[in-house]
Amino acid sequence: MTKRSLACLLIPVLLLAGCNLLPDAGVKPREASEQSIWAMDTQMDLRLYGDEEGNLMQSLIAILNSLDRELSATAPDSKLTALNESGWTDDTQIVFLTTRALAISEQTGGALDITMLPVSRRWGFTTGSYGVPYSGELEALRDNVGMDKITLTEKTVSIPDGTKLDFGALAKGYAADLCRAELEQAGKSGVLSLGGNLQTVGTKPDGSAWMIGVQDPDDPGRYALTLRLNGSKAIVTSGDYQRYFIQDNIRYCHILDPKTLSPVRGNLRAVTVVTDEGLRADALSTALFVLGREAGTELWRSQRDFEVIWMEEDGTIWLTPGLKDLASGNDFEVIEP
Repeated sequence: MTKRSLACLLIPVLLLAGCNLLPDAGVKPREASEQSIWAMDTQMDLRLYGDEEGNLMQSLIAILNSLDRELSATAPDSKLTALNESGWTDDTQIVFLTTRALAISEQTGGALDITMLPVSRRWGFTTGSYGVPYSGELEALRDNVGMDKITLTEKTVSIPDGTKLDFGALAKGYAADLCRAELEQAGKSGVLSLGGNLQTVGTKPDGSAWMIGVQDPDDPGRYALTLRLNGSKAIVTSGDYQRYFIQDNIRYCHILDPKTLSPVRGNLRAVTVVTDEGLRADALSTALFVLGREAGTELWRSQRDFEVIWMEEDGTIWLTPGLKDLASGNDFEVIEP
């Protein structure tokens, strides 16, 4: 590989690995406090209301840093790495996340798969050594991949040698849920931007709606849509413009299809999920991107406990009906109920 082609691989990944949902940038009340940290391989921006002494902010940061240490698939001393090396754990958080992942995987026909870590490593998305695998390399990994490789009991998770788990499609949503619970218990409100995950909690001090900007995949510096949301909501986007590399003029995004063991190829640029639970929104945004709009629409019709925005290559934007009256900006189509 030439130096020039290597540069082509690296630069887009570095530039586009940022947040794609942002809170309203209007005037903030005096009681708002803000802090940014780096955790779970992304920048996290926290805005709280009524936390004058900063104790609640420090509590949230402690939660995020703890999850970063415990659930990282790349940190050598994390609890998840210990499971991947030993093949067994009774850690309650890992058991919980695995249980939820298995349930959502079943609901989505296997579109969510937390055993794809060896495949992601080979494509370079966890190491930075980006490149298309040679012929036969992916098939050689197939025996180690699949949710059926996981043995789950009420208190333990077991995996065979060679199988590795990665909670990248769940962990930030789970983190948002824990932080939301902490805020609600304290009777406070705020908005948490955890990479591509955004969590509103409670209501704004002035009683107005949270204004959420959904990035344009073709121009991440602008919003394609703005959503007006009230109360506690999780809003999560998965897209092909956030993390990717280009080789031989082909874009390869970080979202892998468990059936092909390759980056998803289709006409979707981004999927945004809006629902009450961060973990579910996080997992569904990935699964719906893998499924595509038509199969994703059928999943929505069968579940109806979440709302979705699909953005396609030709610029068409599709919304589920629950978002119709809450969205403004670019023109959009509404999915038939």
